[in-house]
Amino acid sequence: MSAPKIEKPQNSIDKNQAISDIIESIALEETGLAHIINAEGEKIQRALEIADCADDLISVNESVKDTLVNIIKMQMLLQFKLEEASKIQEQQC
Repeated sequence: MSAPKIEKPQNSIDKNQAISDIIESIALEETGLAHIINAEGEKIQRALEIADCADDLISVNESVKDTLVNIIKMQMLLQFKLEEASKIQEQQC
């Protein structure tokens, strides 16, 4: 997986471009979160293969739960970011 390339604008940025950039940044962050969720699923699958006891699985489950809680928090922040961009867009019309 490679890091996204963000190009510097050649001209000044207007409101429409700024809103577009915000939406693009939300999409990129959501993609990153999707990769993390996928990795957590793989962690569970691997734990099921190698766990020696139920306590091992419970530990992995707690770890995954904590990660998913943080992902949900991040998605809430992204939702607020999107709502603010939407408000700015509506003010322009």
